[in-house]
Amino acid sequence: MTTLWIFIALFVLVSLALIWFPHFRQHKMLQAEEAGVRKQTNLELFNNRLVILEKELEEELLDQGEFDILKKELEISLLQDMKQGEDESLVNKVKPKGLLWPTLMSVVILGLSGYFYSTLGAYAKLDQPAQANPHAGMDADQIMQQRLQIMEAQAKSEPENSQLLFSLGHMYISASRYNDAISTFDQAMELVGTHAELLGPKATAMYYRANQQMTPAIQAIIDQSLALDPEDPSTLLLKGMDAFFTAHYQMAIDAWQAILDSERSDVDRSAIINAIDSAKMRMQAETGEIPDDAAHASVKAVVKSVNVEVSVSDKLAEQVGSSDMLFIFARSTEGPKVPLAAVKVSAKSLPATITLDDSTSMGGDVKLSGAKNVEIIAVLSKHGSVKPQTGDLQGRLAMVKVGDTVQLVIDTQVK
Repeated sequence: MTTLWIFIALFVLVSLALIWFPHFRQHKMLQAEEAGVRKQTNLELFNNRLVILEKELEEELLDQGEFDILKKELEISLLQDMKQGEDESLVNKVKPKGLLWPTLMSVVILGLSGYFYSTLGAYAKLDQPAQANPHAGMDADQIMQQRLQIMEAQAKSEPENSQLLFSLGHMYISASRYNDAISTFDQAMELVGTHAELLGPKATAMYYRANQQMTPAIQAIIDQSLALDPEDPSTLLLKGMDAFFTAHYQMAIDAWQAILDSERSDVDRSAIINAIDSAKMRMQAETGEIPDDAAHASVKAVVKSVNVEVSVSDKLAEQVGSSDMLFIFARSTEGPKVPLAAVKVSAKSLPATITLDDSTSMGGDVKLSGAKNVEIIAVLSKHGSVKPQTGDLQGRLAMVKVGDTVQLVIDTQVK
């Protein structure tokens, strides 16, 4: 809008200058021309009268005294005419052009400017209230439901739009409506045929519907999808995710690495790399060894680590379930109680030796190698949360020197 205003203002100013500047210039030129004509006329009249007086003096119709008096009067009259500068007979001969033409052109220019603004501008919207945010006062679930309703309405009006069905199926997965997602992907395959990019999301919806348990039916769809496209990202993501949850970390790494090697542009490469790093750290936590790859080469050179031999006391051993998760982390004994390193493993691996170092850091600039002494906390969670809750088991070492190997016994039940 500002640009339009500037354009209109420049257009008006330049146009008016082109109209009125020549008019005033012509007016001044005419005035100068009139002044010159009057001056020349007065001089000619003075000379003619002077010639007549001189002729009368020669013919002795006038004596010298009368001649001098009349000549003096003639000179005074000339001076008065020059001073007053007005001769009505000449004004009528040279008239400047009137104001009608420049005024008419100015009105046209202003009218055109108003037309451009009314056509290209947005003055009509100034009195309209600003449109309210359609999602104001809505939480994330309500926004998703609103979008789902819009997409469902579109799908009903365009039942043969396979791309729309593909997007709707993914939206159903995000909304945890897995049955609807499965039927939507089936509907899309009825239109375009069986493709890996549809089989992968369908298997994902079935996997979540089965509470993240791999069933023979799901595995069959995964095998079918990879047979059609061995590099399908959605299928490989699902395969890697299930391997990760079942502690088959190398299988998870292989599946996710295949996505990176395919050089697909429609995947979040940074998220996949982070997932691979997480799987490698889980492998290290279970085996006590750092993976032999370039990403962890610098970690091997760091000697500042803490090896924790974790076990559960005999009196609490019966309280450990196969689905429990062990969270173990180190906090600095000085300054803010920020976790410097953390590891999450299945309780089925206990007793185990877990290594905490910079490869298991929580991110940021604060690392275990920068601390001298740390506090080690272990939580055996039955709820999947690092925060101890009623029924969870925990153990603690108040002071551990970085570089040592220590034993930590989980011997306390949270009340």
